[in-house]
Amino acid sequence: MLSVIETPAQTELIARLKEMRDQAIEHARITQEPARERRRIMERLPAEGFKRAYLARELGVTRQAIPKMMAVGRKDLGA
Repeated sequence: MLSVIETPAQTELIARLKEMRDQAIEHARITQEPARERRRIMERLPAEGFKRAYLARELGVTRQAIPKMMAVGRKDLGA
């Protein structure tokens, strides 16, 4: 196994790997806010009288998917 870069091609591969890592981190950051906003809306709607079944129909998912969708927003917040 190599522990140092020996060729320009290896340098290029490492640079590309770092670029992909940075893009993945940025993508994760960008997608977290919509998940948080979706969770906030989904928590508010039952207080407005909406049932999970109605939300599920509107979103085209099962009732069981609703709490899972809400959990994604919580996980992103570190809850």
